Amino acid sequence: MAAVVGAAIGLAVLATAFVVLPGLVVGHDLAGASVSAPDRLTAVGEVRKTMLQALAGVVLFFGAYATWRQLRVSQDSLRATQESNLTDRFSRAVDQLGSDKLDVRIGGLHALWRIAEHAPRDREAVISIQAAFLRTHLPWPPHGTGAPAADVDINDVAPLETRVADAQVALTGLGVLCQHHREQRWVNLSDTDLRRADCDGLWLPEVNLDRACMESAGLFHANLTQSSLVSTNLRHADLKTAVLRRARCVGADLRGARLVETDLRDADFGEADLREANLRKTDATGAVFRRADLRLADLRGADLGAATLTGARLDGALASDLTRWPADFDHVGAGVVVTDDPGPEPPPLLQPPGITTKAPRLRSIP
Repeated sequence: MAAVVGAAIGLAVLATAFVVLPGLVVGHDLAGASVSAPDRLTAVGEVRKTMLQALAGVVLFFGAYATWRQLRVSQDSLRATQESNLTDRFSRAVDQLGSDKLDVRIGGLHALWRIAEHAPRDREAVISIQAAFLRTHLPWPPHGTGAPAADVDINDVAPLETRVADAQVALTGLGVLCQHHREQRWVNLSDTDLRRADCDGLWLPEVNLDRACMESAGLFHANLTQSSLVSTNLRHADLKTAVLRRARCVGADLRGARLVETDLRDADFGEADLREANLRKTDATGAVFRRADLRLADLRGADLGAATLTGARLDGALASDLTRWPADFDHVGAGVVVTDDPGPEPPPLLQPPGITTKAPRLRSIP
């Protein structure tokens, strides 16, 4: 009732102003001058017209302001609803990871992956959950029922996507999400069992894989820039065209690994075991092989021109005329066998996937 009375009083005041005020304005402007009645009415009409235009502008302004405020309120309400829905989805997805059903766990991992793609603010949390999932479900050395023993021949170990499908999903999601900008640089996957894992094309930069077992893992064209692979088992791993720039591979076991056309610039392979590894046409500019074991390795066409080979063992390693060595380095005296270059490498589509290839027996293993 009070609002109605107030509105009525306001309208009355406004009507009075429109009736009285124009005459007062015209009288003030004429300052007592004598004008005809028609001219005075015309002047009063012009003032009223101006007042109406001003009032319309004020009404339009307040209408636009009210619309903007309503839009802001609607946006805030929508954002709050979306945040609530996202929180519910996140909680349900995390709960699914604890299910004893494989398909439910895979669904939860895919749900988290989708949330991270659409909510950059939650990406770091999802990456951390994926990494924790891998560490807890795939410890190295393996323990618990169902996991292949640590001493099982790698050819008797099924690919990760076959034996632990949900772990492969978590690894793939992590390797895709790490392409985006990350606030927390390091991801911890140390001491994990990633034998025959499919990491082809994944981005794993600045990932801690220390002491992990990645024997016969597929890392074709993977990005491992500045990753830590200290004492990691990479025997028979397929690292063709992968990027390991500034990676720390100190003490890593790379026997029989394929590092063809791999980017090893400024990587540290100190005391690493690279016996029988294939490093054809690799770019090892600035790489450190201090006290590394490169016996029987294939170095044909490799660029070692600015590499550090102090204390490296090269007995029986293969090289060609295209292999580049550090200045004043006597590769023949180091036991390197110079032979013909194999020529261009075959396209990757013509080669079987690394995770399904049977690993040949290494001569360096009794």
